[in-house]
Amino acid sequence: MVLVPAYNAAKYLPELIPRLKQFACENNILFVNDGSTDDTLSLLKEHSVKYISFEVNRGKGAALLAGFKYAIEKGYRSVLTIDADLQHLPEEILRFYAIDDGGRLIMGTRNIDLSVMPFARWLTNNLTSLIISIFSSQRIRDSQSGYRLIPTEFLRATDFKTVHYDLESEMLFKAGAAGILVAEVPISTVYEGSESFINPLTDTTRFIRQIWKRIWT
Repeated sequence: MVLVPAYNAAKYLPELIPRLKQFACENNILFVNDGSTDDTLSLLKEHSVKYISFEVNRGKGAALLAGFKYAIEKGYRSVLTIDADLQHLPEEILRFYAIDDGGRLIMGTRNIDLSVMPFARWLTNNLTSLIISIFSSQRIRDSQSGYRLIPTEFLRATDFKTVHYDLESEMLFKAGAAGILVAEVPISTVYEGSESFINPLTDTTRFIRQIWKRIWT
């Protein structure tokens, strides 16, 4: 299943949805409208795609968790998460499915290079990837990538505690603790024209809180 959390993504959906349908079966695509205040919901209805809709914004993690629950209930083997802002190219979906064995967590890994990535994101990604790699006992080069394929058996067995952007880091911490192998596929690095909803101070604090818990528990 392809899962797309969407918050105020109206300007991207008219292009994203047709491109997604070229590389994934329409019945296997699910959007989660995370309390958008623009035309996201009306566009999802207009394009006749499956969706879950929150009345208020709950956070990306909450949107992902709603999609994970749906995937588990429907019996999907894995969930491929892709952002709605066209930073993740639908044309690269098949790279994940080509190596999906139902047991590994597959990360879409960008070129972590200052020539193509803004400095703040380059620094944050390198630091968080290093820390998560240490705690996960395996090398993870792009921990901030939301383009990833996750086995539903892992999702079914895991109790996630976070509901914001830090859910994606929590997932990697817990995958490492559960002995889940993390594999990689190369994906394009795209930043132009997209808006980040990450709050540097708040989301960094949440990440530090996760580290603190793992040191003392």
